[in-house]
Order: sequence, then structure tokens, then C-alpha cells
Amino acid sequence: MRITTMSAKMSNSSASPMTASSSSSATAGRASGKATSFIPELQSMMFALGDSRRPLHETAALVEDIVHTQLINLLHQAAEVALLRGARVISPEDIIFLMRKDKKKLRRLIRYMQYRDYKSKILKTIDDEDPLDTDKYSSVNKRQRVAQDFLSSIDQTGEFLSLVEEEEVDDVKQERLERMEKMTRNMDSSQYSDFCESRQLSFSKKASKFREWLDCSSLDVKPNAMSMEILSYLAYETVAQVVDLALLVKQDMTPKTGDPFQHAISATFIQYSNSSAEASSTKKESDSPENTPPSTPGGPQTAGHQGRMHSMAQGNGGFTQDGNSKIKQRKRKKSTAACGAEAQSSAIQPTHIREAIRRYSHKIGPLSPFSSSYRRNAMTFLAC
Repeated sequence: MRITTMSAKMSNSSASPMTASSSSSATAGRASGKATSFIPELQSMMFALGDSRRPLHETAALVEDIVHTQLINLLHQAAEVALLRGARVISPEDIIFLMRKDKKKLRRLIRYMQYRDYKSKILKTIDDEDPLDTDKYSSVNKRQRVAQDFLSSIDQTGEFLSLVEEEEVDDVKQERLERMEKMTRNMDSSQYSDFCESRQLSFSKKASKFREWLDCSSLDVKPNAMSMEILSYLAYETVAQVVDLALLVKQDMTPKTGDPFQHAISATFIQYSNSSAEASSTKKESDSPENTPPSTPGGPQTAGHQGRMHSMAQGNGGFTQDGNSKIKQRKRKKSTAACGAEAQSSAIQPTHIREAIRRYSHKIGPLSPFSSSYRRNAMTFLAC
């Protein structure tokens, strides 16, 4: 069959789906893509997906590196599939072929393509004089038709075509929606406005920047417009999945009273926590009363001296006002620093991201090294 032939060709072409030339070109793509950065956009996306109001810059940079690496590897795999088909461009069929192993993510992609077709149909009917004539909009469902035709060509048991008609609730999407609903309960109007703007961000709204970020101009087989839509969707889904996994890791690593498994925490996080605790304890010791020099002793004040000081305070109100203003400024600085420290502690740390990727890539069993056909540098694909 067609799917068996393509899989056999890919396995016979090289021991790894990515050849040495593809690996070097992916490294070159990452080096050239450093000029273009999505870190500000990623921070807003991470906030909309469940991170703190101001995600850490180093965490967003790590997420950007993960997403970029995954998409570059996915692009080169899709290029290999396109060359095996004898195609000159990377089409949606090549990406769908790579995603055929994960039915849930494939069904999610099909729903996204259906949504894009529906959105295009709505936009075309807005300015139409005869919106009831649906025959002339038959060409609008091109994305859904491409996916359905290709899935029917490789489907031997009917399991792929059933994904097109399935209407089951996506548990992952539902969990994200519930998390967003909990986030917005205590937001005021300005915070909710920022949250809505962050939710609307996507890679597809900056198509030229996204293409430059992936360095598509250096590829021998370039993706077409529909494939770039799918890649932008997969990039956002990768960010969402990284945030989902990192939030689970963060929840697991939060100390809980009475938890018998509290000692079973990753050594990486223990090292990170110990270093942070040592730094904070050192700072507290430097500010402790034992390390504070004693105040200079002064002689006892006479009654006349106290009276003159009292009359100066009453005669010049600015003396007490300046003292009160300085105290308020110190309190304001302390509260601002406390809020900043609290926001930083509630944000996803780079350690959470690394531990999430380690857990996701970890396989258990004697055949674990051979359980994934598309592994890259001991990291499994998040998108497919």
C-alpha cells in the first residue's frame, strides 16, 4: 500500500529520518533565525495559556528554542516526504503523513482546518449580495477536502476518515478553557483586556516574520501557503503543550504538607531550590540584628532639650511630614519589591520547562529506544 511504501522508503533512506545534511541545515536555520525573535509574543501567549502576568524572559527564550528546534526538524521531515512523493513543495499531505501516528493531534489539526475553511467562508459572505447561494462557496472548503482526500488514500481500516466526522470533546482543550476561566475570575477590566489581547496572538498573524524565523528561504523544498498555516498552528500548539506540561511539573514540585512523596522530586529542581534558598538565607543573615552594628549611645536628654525639640517639631510641620513621606516611600518600595518577587515566584521557571521535556521524552521499557520513529537528540516531537 501507499503508506507502507512511503514508510519503507523513509526507513531505507537513512538510519535516522534526518540525514547529516538536514541536521547541519537545521543548525544553520537556528543560527540565522536568531535575528528574528518571538520572545515578546511568546510571553503574551504563555500568559494566556496559564502562566503568570509577566512570564520570565529566560523561560520564554527556552520555549522559543524548543519550538524552533521542533519545527525545523518537522520541516526537514516533511521535505523528505515531499521528495519521496516527487513533489516540488511541502504540502499539507506531507505534514498529515507525519502526524498519522497520533490520532488525537491529527483530529485536532483536522478541526483546525475545518475552522479555517469556515472562517474563510464567513469572511466571503460578509460583503456578498447573495449569501444564500452556497454553490459558489464549494471551493472554500479546500483545506478540509485536501485532508480528507489524502486520508482516504492512505486509510486501510477507516480509522482516519472517522476522525473527520468525530465530534468528541477534546479533553486537553476543555482543560485549557477551564484554566483560563479560573484565571479571569478575579481580573478587573484592564487585566481582562490584556488577557484577551494575549489570547488573540498567534504565529499566523505574523506570517512573514514566522517564515523568516523558520528560514524557509534556505530550504530546497519550500512549504506552500497552506502548509505555513499548519506550521503556525503546530507552533502555537507546541507552546500550549509545553505550558501544560510545565504547569503540571510546577504543581508537582510545590511543597505540600503531609505529602509522603515529597522527597521524590527531581534532582535538578532540588539543586535549583537549594541554590535559591542559600542565596535568600545569605541575604537574611546579612540583614539580621546580629550583623547590624549597635547604635551610637547618646547622653540623657534634659527636660529643656526635649522641650526645644518638641517646639521645633510643632513650629516646623515639614520636619514630621518629611519623616512620614520617607517612611511611606520605604514601605512603597518594599511592597513593590514583594509584589515583583511574588510574581516571579508564581511564574514558570526554566527548570519546570526542562523537567517537563525530560518527563515527556522519558520512555519506560526494554524497547523504549525504539518506541518513537521520529526522535531528535533524545527529544520526542511535541507537535506530532
